[in-house]
Amino acid sequence: MSKSHQKVVLVGDGAVGSAYAFAMMQQGLAEELVIVDVIKERTHGDALDLEDAQAFTSPKTVYSGEYSDAKDADLVVITAGAPQKPGETRLDLVDKNLKILSSIVKPIVDSGFNGIFLVAANPVDILTYATWKFSGFPKNRVIGSGTSLDTSRLRVALGKKLNLDPRSIDAYILGEHGDTEFAAYDEATIGSKPLRQIAKEKGITDADLDEIEDQTMHKAYEIINAKGATYYGVATSLMRITRAIFRDENAILPVGAALNGEYGLDDIFIGTPGIINATGLAGVIEVPLSEAEQAKMKASADTLKKVTKDGLAALNG
Repeated sequence: MSKSHQKVVLVGDGAVGSAYAFAMMQQGLAEELVIVDVIKERTHGDALDLEDAQAFTSPKTVYSGEYSDAKDADLVVITAGAPQKPGETRLDLVDKNLKILSSIVKPIVDSGFNGIFLVAANPVDILTYATWKFSGFPKNRVIGSGTSLDTSRLRVALGKKLNLDPRSIDAYILGEHGDTEFAAYDEATIGSKPLRQIAKEKGITDADLDEIEDQTMHKAYEIINAKGATYYGVATSLMRITRAIFRDENAILPVGAALNGEYGLDDIFIGTPGIINATGLAGVIEVPLSEAEQAKMKASADTLKKVTKDGLAALNG
């Protein structure tokens, strides 16, 4: 993957997709960016608008395209899908977005695409699993944005509370990107010191930490109610995962990863730290969870598995 010309096909030019494209321009990632959406006029306009950034960033060919353009792409990023409306959970979107996804993955695979899928459409864990199933790709070449955004939200909130740079806080949200996710506080560290110990020294109680976890879980709803959608944060998460792939970083990032026995789970994509490099998901870092957290991980997985099974059965029915 670390070659001189890298190509991304972005499927979905809504709020998240266009914010991701903008982040890619700003970071100077990939030399070729193709934007695909059912609303062709918008992709054409966005391509024209985005290419104007390259005189101040770095050269990039940006254009409106088709699924067939994926034939020689390194990465396909899927943000297409019905957006989450106020009052809806991410799981409420499953039937609508599985239908949309099934119409996307097949023509991309048929084009001869042999790269990596990065999925961000919601419910992301289920749609990542479905992308793997629809594509027939090996598990390491299908990655979900998973709990990357949630983990960023957690670190930002902890950073505010502790007056620390969020990048210096090693704490993760695990599980579903949704209402059954949880903060793995028991294993979180700051400068190798346990987070709970630092919190105690600063007079921050377990109740305070629980409140931060709750706010992290529900921040999306607050943003959606205020402005209709969340996009800057998740677009930046996608850009970060893209950078780790294209620069073959072996970076440990929170993603929606395929599990093969980790946490006692398999046949599922779920939020966990993973090693990301040019091959895609190079490995899963299994966090050594406490008993209570292990139960939360299992409950989250059970929810995802049931909704996935029902959703795919309805699609095939």
